[in-house]
Amino acid sequence: MSDSNGTKLLPVRPGAALTVVSLISGILAFEVARECHQNLQLSGFHASFTPSLLYGCVIWLWWIPVTILLWNFAARWPSILKPSARMIAAQLAISGALAAAHLLFIQYTVRFAAAEWSSWGDLYRTHRVDDPEHFGVEIVIYGFIYGICAFLYSRMQGRNAFVQKLEIERQLSEAQLQALQMQMEPHFLFNTLNAITSLVSQRKTDEAMETLAHLNTILRTTLQRRSPTKVPFTEELQLVESYLAIQKVRFADRIEIDIQTTSEARKGLVPSFLLQPLVENAVRHGIESKKSGGRIETRAEKLGDKLWMRVCDNGNGTSSARSQGHGIGLNNIKERLSFFYPDMHQLEIESPPNGGYQVTIQIPFEEGPACN
Repeated sequence: MSDSNGTKLLPVRPGAALTVVSLISGILAFEVARECHQNLQLSGFHASFTPSLLYGCVIWLWWIPVTILLWNFAARWPSILKPSARMIAAQLAISGALAAAHLLFIQYTVRFAAAEWSSWGDLYRTHRVDDPEHFGVEIVIYGFIYGICAFLYSRMQGRNAFVQKLEIERQLSEAQLQALQMQMEPHFLFNTLNAITSLVSQRKTDEAMETLAHLNTILRTTLQRRSPTKVPFTEELQLVESYLAIQKVRFADRIEIDIQTTSEARKGLVPSFLLQPLVENAVRHGIESKKSGGRIETRAEKLGDKLWMRVCDNGNGTSSARSQGHGIGLNNIKERLSFFYPDMHQLEIESPPNGGYQVTIQIPFEEGPACN
C-alpha cells in the first residue's frame, strides 16, 4: 500500500511488533545464558543451566514489559513519541530511572542465584553490573526501543490517515453520485422543465433561459468535481444560488431566499458540496411542506482566521426526516470536516427558539489560489 505520493506505508500491527520484540529478547536471553554456562564449564565449574538461563532472562526479558508500557502510554498520550526538546529530556530521565531499576534487579538476581546454586555463585558472586558502562548500555537499549516505537507509531498513524482518506474519498464519491441522482431525479427535472415551459408559454424567455442556465450550472459542476477536494467558496456559492434560483421559480411566493456573504468570505476555500446539501435539506424538509411564508437564509463571513457559515430555515425543525440526515447527509459533512480540519472546526445543529432548523459551520480560513 502507498499514499498519493507513492510513499510505501508499513502495514504495522502492534501484536506482530510485540511478537518480534519478544522473539528477539528471548533469543538474546538464551545467548547470554549459553555464554554464562560455557564460562562456567571452561572454568571447571559444573552447575545447572537454570541460573544462567535466569540471569539471561532478567537481562533481556525486562525489555518486553518496558516496550508494552511505552506503547500503551503512547496510545493514550501520542505526544510521548513525538520528538521535541522537552520530550527528549523527559525520556532521558525515564531511561535513567529504568536503567537504575533494571541494574538493581540484575544485581539482586545474581545474589539470589549465587545463594541457590553455589557452583554458579563461585564464578559470579563478585559480578557487578552497577558500573557506568552497564548504565550506558541500558540507556542505549532504551533509546533504541524508543526510536523503533516512534518510527512504527508514525508509520501506523500515516497508514490510518491514508485509510481514512480512502474512506472519505469513497464516501464523497458516493455523495457526488447521490447529488447527481437527486438532480437527475425525474421529479426534480420534471419540476424544473415544467417551470421552464411555463415561463416560455408566458413569453418570459429571459427567465426561462436563466433557469435553464442554472440547471446547466448544477449538472456541470457536479460532473466536473473530483473528491475529496476544496473549492473556492464562490464556486460553492454559485451552486447554491443556482439550486435556490430554480426552487424560487418552482415555489414562487411560497419561498423567500436571503443570501448574504462578505467579499472576504468569498475569497476562501471550502470542501466541495459543503453548503449545497444543507440548502437542499432546508428546501425539502423545511419549506416544501409550507403553504406560504417559507424562508431560507444563507450567511458567510470571515471572522478573524475563521470562515463562518450558516444555513437556516423556518420550517419544521429537527422533528423532520433530515434530523437523521438526507442525501449527502450531515454525517458525511461531519466526517469530511474532521478529515480536512481535525480538531479545528465547529459544527452546530439546532432549532432556534422561533422554530426552523439551523446549521452553523466554522472552519479555518484558507484563501483560494485565484485570489492570491
